[in-house]
Amino acid sequence: MTDSPILILASASSGRAKLLADAGIAFDVVVSDVDETAAAAAYGNPEPVELALLLARAKAEAVATRAETEGSIVLGCDSVFELDGEAYGKPYEPEIARERWQHMRGNTGTLHTGHWLIDNRDTTPEAPSEPGTDSGARSGSGATIGTVTSTSVTFAQVTDEEIAAYVATGEPLLCAGGFTIDGRGGAFVTEVTGNPHAVVGLSISTLRDLLGKTGLSITDLWV
Repeated sequence: MTDSPILILASASSGRAKLLADAGIAFDVVVSDVDETAAAAAYGNPEPVELALLLARAKAEAVATRAETEGSIVLGCDSVFELDGEAYGKPYEPEIARERWQHMRGNTGTLHTGHWLIDNRDTTPEAPSEPGTDSGARSGSGATIGTVTSTSVTFAQVTDEEIAAYVATGEPLLCAGGFTIDGRGGAFVTEVTGNPHAVVGLSISTLRDLLGKTGLSITDLWV
């Protein structure tokens, strides 16, 4: 029996890493070099849900080409917030974050989190354990698969002063939609309908489903 593969998270997100760690999953982090803004522009003008999956795939594919990820399962994730049909990625600039929050307060939007999984294990059939027996099962599936988990998020009627104070912390600048629920921004979220893990940036149950399609159980990755 071969050792279970390691999961490679193709993301620098501390929130995603914490979700995996809290779920007892063994993983390493290899950050992709994908420029999200440039990649989004290259795709034209896809719908927010499509954009989330395209960016997740781009990250996973970029990391899966690296030698250090051979024999691993690579997971790329990306989140896009949709409000009134408009895609909100990372605001980056304080003024953009303030403008978005003025529009988001009191409203409900949808956080789309794309997941893309690449089975980077060797697909060469293993040799039979004894002469005359069937050849061993392939150790890797060669799968490259993905899906999107979407969750509805409702925001409180925050004041201009609260928005200014929140933006000043810097927390929302590098978050899709300009908010978190696992940090200071959680005080301004009044309701979540759907998978709360996906709002942080990675659905553990979605990961389980994708792993199943590669012939693995999530329990194979438990520490």
